[in-house]
Order: sequence, then C-alpha cells, then structure tokens
Amino acid sequence: MESALDYYSARALLDWQIELGATEAILDAPVNRYETPAEKPKIKAIARQADAPVPPAPEVVPVDEARASLQGVADLEGVRAALAAFEHCELKRGARKFVFADGNPAARVMIIGEAPSREDDREGKPFVGRAGQLLDRMFAAIDMGRDVALSKDAIYVTNVLPWRPPQNRDPQPEEIAMLRPFLERHIEIVAPDVIVVMGNLSCEAVLGRRGISRMRGNWQEGFGKPVLPMLHPEALLKQPFAKRDAWADLLSLKAKLESLS
Repeated sequence: MESALDYYSARALLDWQIELGATEAILDAPVNRYETPAEKPKIKAIARQADAPVPPAPEVVPVDEARASLQGVADLEGVRAALAAFEHCELKRGARKFVFADGNPAARVMIIGEAPSREDDREGKPFVGRAGQLLDRMFAAIDMGRDVALSKDAIYVTNVLPWRPPQNRDPQPEEIAMLRPFLERHIEIVAPDVIVVMGNLSCEAVLGRRGISRMRGNWQEGFGKPVLPMLHPEALLKQPFAKRDAWADLLSLKAKLESLS
C-alpha cells in the first residue's frame, strides 16, 4: 500500500501539471457542464390554518359619538370645533359652508331656526337671506336685534343643523337626533333667559314634537328654559296674513322678558 504523499511531493506534482497547461482540477467523477440543473425540490407549503373569526367592529352610534366629542367642552368655540369636526352627518358632504351662529352670545333671547338657507350656506351665517332680513325687522319692532350692543336687548341666532340640506329638503329625524347633543350643549353655554324656536323642525329638536300651527304663541319648556314657538320667517313670507300672529308672539316675548327681569 502506497503511503500518502507528503506536502513537498504533492506540491511538486501540482507545479508539474501547471507547467503542462492544466487549468482545472479534475474530480473523481466526470461533470457534464452542459446539463440543465435539476429543479430544486419544492418545499411543501404549510397548510394555512383557518384564520380565527374576526369579531365584527362595534356599531358606530352617531348620537353617542356626538356626546363623546363634547366631553370637556365648556365654551362656544369648543362646541363650534366639535360640531365642525363631526363626520357622521351626510349633509356636511354637500354643503358649501359650516353655519354656526350669529349675534350676541350674552343675549337674553336665543333664536333657533331649522337649517341654513341657500344664502346662509353661501355666507356662512344664519338668517342672512330674505327670511333673515324679515327676522331682523321683526325684532327691531320690539327694540331688539343681533347687532344691539346691550345684551338685554340683543338676540343670538342659530339653527338646529349647521349644514344646508340639498334642495332645502326637510332634515331627516336621524339627522336631527344625531346633532341634538350639540344644540343642547350650545344652549347650556349661552344660557339664555328664553328660547324662541322657529318652525316645525326646531320644535322637534327642542320640544320633541311638531305642530307649529297649534303650538305657536304658547309658552313651553325645553332644556330647562321657557320656550316660545313661532312661525319661521320663511313661512311668513309665503303667508303674509300670518304676520299678525307673529306680532302677537313678539309682544308675548317682550312681556315674558319684562316679567323675568
């Protein structure tokens, strides 16, 4: 049996092969370098376990979201910001502008209309169209107005909804309900002596029922405040004969304010 080559003998043999022109080492077995390599065996995919059933997302209740957004809100700017950021009312998508309020927040009288008109939506202020101009003339007749300096003679105006419904349609009951918490906090912060609700929708939001033709002129109570239902100025523009009733309501309001002072 031949003994293993020592280092020097192996090195001498290797140098001799290089001198002969050898450039590759030859393996013990021949290699076909033109053969297509066999595909690597595929790893069997691990059977994916069925995903655990995902529990349904909790249902979003817009009224609850509205109340939650008002937590800790203690001033009008906070109410304005929370209402403007509320995303659950679809009316927001089609309105041009957000319409919050106008007048003196220290006023004794808070007037609540229904929803912005086309002019209100364009200007971003409530009661600025023909109905708003009539409203200003009505209260000027009893020496009150939204631009009056003295708070005892000032009025503060807002609407149940801050966004105009498309084509001036009536707001849906669910739209009124989801925005009612904002109106309630709005009233709490303004703290008027009396509230005037103009139109059926504002009666529904504040008093929980409609029927302005029967309710107008009759003092009610809502949110802990005396409430006087009146016909909306828009209705007075269509029914001028009803202005006599509106004048009687204004005199009733003036008498109420005197009795409360």
